[in-house]
Amino acid sequence: MPILPVHERLAELWVIRSRRPLTEAEEKDLEHCLALNASYCRQLAHLKNLSLLAAMTNDTEWQHEICRQIEKMTR
Repeated sequence: MPILPVHERLAELWVIRSRRPLTEAEEKDLEHCLALNASYCRQLAHLKNLSLLAAMTNDTEWQHEICRQIEKMTR
């Protein structure tokens, strides 16, 4: 799975928080990054579930389309 800019920022904020309290702006940034990360994970999980459904119903064309979408997200 790729490291997205949001993941880099989350890591940066985690390191900052281990050294000192976050500023109000940094706290907001952390919340924003966590929300984006959760959305990304939910979207990827949804596509993986759809891929499983496509495989279970032998819908190869649909599964290939879903796999292309997963590949776009994970490059």
